[in-house]
Amino acid sequence: MSKKPLLLYALLWLCSGMLFAQDIKFKRTDTPIVIDGVIDEKWSEADSAYDWMQYFPYDSSLAVNQSVAKVLYDDKNIYVLGILYGQNPDRGYVTPSLRRDFRGAANDNFTIILDTFQDQTNAFTFGINPFGVRREGLVANGGTGQGSFSLDWDNVWKGEAQIYRGYWVAEMAIPLNSIRFNEGQNEWNVNFYRIDSENAERSTWTPISRNFSLFNLASTRVAKWEEPIQNTGKNISVIPYIAGNYDQNFEEGGDPNKGFNAGFDLKYGITPGLNLDLTVNPDFSQVEVDQQVTNLDRFEIFFPERRQFFLENADLFANYGTRGNTPFFSRRIGVSRDESTGQNISSAIPLGARVSGKANDNLRVGVLSMQVADDETASLPSYNYSMISLQQKVFTRSNISAFLVNKQTFQSAEEYSDSLYNEWDRTFGVDYNIASADNKITGKVFYHQNIRQEQVDSTFSTGLELRYDVPEWSLNMRAQAVGANYDPEVGFVRRRDFRQLAMTYRRSFFPEAGGVQSHGPGFDFDMLGNDTYGFLDWDINLLYDINWRSSAEFSMRLRRQYTYLFNGFDPSGSDGLPLPAGSEYTNNVLIARYQSDQRKLLSFELSTRSGQYFNGTRWNLEGSIQWRYQPLGFTSIDFAYNGIRLPDPYNSANLFLIGPRFDFTFSKKLFWTTFVQYNSQIENVNINSRLQWRFAPVSDFFLVYTDNYLAQNEEGFIQFGNSKSRALVFKMTYWLNL
Repeated sequence: MSKKPLLLYALLWLCSGMLFAQDIKFKRTDTPIVIDGVIDEKWSEADSAYDWMQYFPYDSSLAVNQSVAKVLYDDKNIYVLGILYGQNPDRGYVTPSLRRDFRGAANDNFTIILDTFQDQTNAFTFGINPFGVRREGLVANGGTGQGSFSLDWDNVWKGEAQIYRGYWVAEMAIPLNSIRFNEGQNEWNVNFYRIDSENAERSTWTPISRNFSLFNLASTRVAKWEEPIQNTGKNISVIPYIAGNYDQNFEEGGDPNKGFNAGFDLKYGITPGLNLDLTVNPDFSQVEVDQQVTNLDRFEIFFPERRQFFLENADLFANYGTRGNTPFFSRRIGVSRDESTGQNISSAIPLGARVSGKANDNLRVGVLSMQVADDETASLPSYNYSMISLQQKVFTRSNISAFLVNKQTFQSAEEYSDSLYNEWDRTFGVDYNIASADNKITGKVFYHQNIRQEQVDSTFSTGLELRYDVPEWSLNMRAQAVGANYDPEVGFVRRRDFRQLAMTYRRSFFPEAGGVQSHGPGFDFDMLGNDTYGFLDWDINLLYDINWRSSAEFSMRLRRQYTYLFNGFDPSGSDGLPLPAGSEYTNNVLIARYQSDQRKLLSFELSTRSGQYFNGTRWNLEGSIQWRYQPLGFTSIDFAYNGIRLPDPYNSANLFLIGPRFDFTFSKKLFWTTFVQYNSQIENVNINSRLQWRFAPVSDFFLVYTDNYLAQNEEGFIQFGNSKSRALVFKMTYWLNL
């Protein structure tokens, strides 16, 4: 063997030793850093995070495009510098627009993760892209599982970026009073990551196995403080708002509804780790419409929470049970859904309060109480919604959580309809959330019980989920049982009275050359049944996944499924003759999805779920096409077609959902979005046009116009009818840090 390979191996060994021995320290600066994307001499004093590792497409080598991060602090701020290098000095960068809170695996960005309590469970993230567009978010559940990363949380901080020949520079100033931590700490857990569009490369300072997420909190490093950290600033934010609306429902007739509203939210740091959120007369009007879907399911569809009041420490309240079976769903409070238009309607909430955060190093506490006013039109009394949640850390990264949810009215039943009045409804339970130190084993065990005035049995929900995950393969096993009368009024329960057993196994191969990053087969099954009917549903799937180095993705499954209808159901979604209760069907279905390279100016996503369908067939094609004219915005169209063919006397149907969207960002402060949705299933066209002016940090003025029209598909042409409803809304919020 020649000396050159030996020398190369020795250098790689030394680099890897330096990599795992590398440390970083927050050093104090006496002079505030000017945040302008320009590196000045003050940064020469800072410690550096260097030798970043590749995470995608491979996780066993140094990143091709290297990065350096530096950190400093003073009494008010943490300062972060990122220097992000590239190979092509004249390259371009990828961003969907200039709108805050961008996301996507192809968009250039630099992000810091701060696990301030070192619990490897919750963290704050702050990111910026080469155009100076910022985003901030929260990590929950250790960064594992669906919903563990959210960009809905907002806060006030500074960030700027500058593009230079061959590299770009990011600077951040994160106020200490905008994040939660224990005073007197000597260490935090931190990590940095970068998404680089030049090579579709993702890299991290702390090495992360590619089968985990980029924000996996089991993979962080300890960052030391030069002095024990203190928060010398006040931790009080007041967010007042004013709003007005003009709307009319033409189907119901009557005069237009005009309204004016005002209120405020207050955030107060009781301790550095425990926060009080207070809301007075909150305005929960929607300034952005939920994306409509074609519902061919027998069960309710889950729409996520986006309201700011509920977002910080949201996992303390919302992560009990599973996504389709949770005892607390905050969208039940003050908001109901009009299924004829797909719009949300709100109820008045005079007062709400929430205390959440860290009581000590190992205990998190959440207490929530909201009072919803009575609704004379719907003949509903005023209800109080309350919840207590406790989460105790055990072992390295696991925790035991317990909760009580209570919905109660203090008004008598005499004034209200017996069918609508229910004095109280309560749910309590315990979850054991499992996470090994190396993140290879994750899961949960839970038991929940619902109690109410009407004494009935079988009001429980229990489940177990375990996942073992290494780069080459993963195994996920799930078991669940839900009682026939489990019905928490403040929760989301997709279906009841069943027992479930499911398992998914995937195998991954990583080619050393070529354009494919990984590929591999899998096997999946899911079985549901109960004592009354035996099997209700089962499916068995053969899977295959392909991921390209370009960031394109393909997944496919061949499914054989069985369905037993314990109630009548019209599978055409057109209110036709239902298939009879007690009938059963076994079908073969092809399910596939392809997502193109998202770095391209023109990108698309296509999916299908086609084949046998109950006693007929279903041909399905849906997806989206997007053209990006960066950095000013994009135009996209979402679409879904379902061609359902059933034998007589059952209805066949052609269901269309078409949603063009025009998103213009004239600057980082002025945005205009128009979203049109045609849904043939509910014969509705919704037009939503929103102008947003961010006149100060996290402070916005919104002007929103919404219209809903009757629309029918006649011989392939959409015929517009009269307007069903129309609304004009304005809203202004101002975030003031005291």
